[in-house]
Amino acid sequence: MTTTTNSPDRHTERSGTHPFDAPYRPIGTATADVAARCELATKVYGRASTQVTALDGVDVAFERRRFTAIVGPSGSGKSTLMHCMAGLDRLTSGATYIGDVQLDRCSEKQLTALRRDRVGFIFQAFNLIPTLTCAENIALPAALAGRSPDAAWVNAVIDAVGLRERLRHRPSELSGGQQQRVAVARALATAPEIIFADEPTGNLDSRSSSEILAFMRRAVDEFGQTIVMVTHDPAAAAFADRILFFADGRVVDELRDPTGADAILDRLRNGATASGTVTGR
Repeated sequence: MTTTTNSPDRHTERSGTHPFDAPYRPIGTATADVAARCELATKVYGRASTQVTALDGVDVAFERRRFTAIVGPSGSGKSTLMHCMAGLDRLTSGATYIGDVQLDRCSEKQLTALRRDRVGFIFQAFNLIPTLTCAENIALPAALAGRSPDAAWVNAVIDAVGLRERLRHRPSELSGGQQQRVAVARALATAPEIIFADEPTGNLDSRSSSEILAFMRRAVDEFGQTIVMVTHDPAAAAFADRILFFADGRVVDELRDPTGADAILDRLRNGATASGTVTGR
């Protein structure tokens, strides 16, 4: 696994307490090496007695050419963070950025164009178009943008995920693992600035999961992609360079270059799950 020796600059710690012994200090402000970031990101659902705080003033940045996993208990806010970072949902307050573009100031039309042109998505449910072939599903983001993809790049992606013999098949003719390979190839086909993956192996068996995660790891190491993945699975998170631990709508700690799933599971047992009832979603 790729390791990084440079230590990033850190902000002064947020006031307050959390279940980890060491306070979390997020990576700092916008630089050329930051693909996406948020500042004091807050998301509140409902009102009065039904109000739920899903994100509680989150400051975090995602470095380019790195694989980051976000883990934490169910309902901790990790998926809400990803959806807001990707422009799929809007914050109640605070700011989110893709590169130097502040999403909270974008119109819906501008957000649609940004998601299409600069962001890739991988979801648990694959989200393939059933009437299209594998090749057509992979080419769909570029087609929607009205441009031709880089043929050499797309061919490299297709070969890397092992889909060359399946390009004329439709999703119903593929296994779950093969369908997720198509979804991963589709996300990579336009070489986006950042790829967000929400439980990408949640519907797969262990072998297919490992194959998909290994390819995502290669996409970072060999293709220079930036991937942010939400997962509840420590074994999946262990493929990442950096783990962010979520609890009570906040990033409470991080682990860089994990040595394996056991190290992540220990953090979860001793920290994120120790706070009792977790708010958010």
